Amino acid sequence: MAASSRSAREAKRRIQQMEAKRELRRDQEKRRKRDNLVAAGAGAAAVVLAVVLQLTAFAGNPTEDEFAAAEAGLTSPSASADPSASPTAQATNGPNIPAADTAAGKTFTGELVLNGSPLGVELDGSSAPQAAAVFKSLSDEGFYSGKTCHRLTTADAFGVLQCGSAGGDGQGDPNYTWGPLENTPADNSYPAGTIAVARTGNNAYGNGTQFFIVYKDTTIPADSAGGYTVVGRVTSGLDVVSNIAAAGITPGSSDTDGAPAQPVTIDSFSLK
Repeated sequence: MAASSRSAREAKRRIQQMEAKRELRRDQEKRRKRDNLVAAGAGAAAVVLAVVLQLTAFAGNPTEDEFAAAEAGLTSPSASADPSASPTAQATNGPNIPAADTAAGKTFTGELVLNGSPLGVELDGSSAPQAAAVFKSLSDEGFYSGKTCHRLTTADAFGVLQCGSAGGDGQGDPNYTWGPLENTPADNSYPAGTIAVARTGNNAYGNGTQFFIVYKDTTIPADSAGGYTVVGRVTSGLDVVSNIAAAGITPGSSDTDGAPAQPVTIDSFSLK
């Protein structure tokens, strides 16, 4: 009887040991799967971060890749004057941004002088009152005198000269940004002579002090925020920009997008 009880207890102990081992293996398998999921999640997060950083680093107006996409027919959403397309559409302008109503309904005419050569310009406060107010204010302050035109594109259907960066390097001023988008072309087409506002990518309130002059008919696809605000046009002297473009891009840059080989300085920008 005693031997039978000992055998039963021994059998029960062995069964408990086997159950404990099975439970240990189950726990180890759960931890392994959990660790794999964490590793996969970390890898995915790293990929997302890399994409975000790349988009942030290359966001701007407008890139050669964007032009290539448009040329290939891979168009982005149609440009719109409605800033609700942008995740920052509800942003508000800071106190250093002039009010749109200071330019609403007005037309400003004047002169932009590049390397000693004048261009006649006209800004449209009816179609783009906020943009016109900003550029009228900056020109009145003499902000543009001595600034440079840091970027030139020379592709077949992408010809712009971009100017007005505070530091001459194409970087924007984070303390001077505004919106919304106005008067953006529904067909993504910017005719020769267009003056439009440069901005950070995918941001309807990413406008700043920079602008670009279109010297030949150009297609620029809209991004998630929309197109680029057309604030005015060149009324005379567009050949000044065409001649700058004819000199080409600085060696070492992209063949069709980079710093102009002929350095360009804004002597003055006056509006009345």
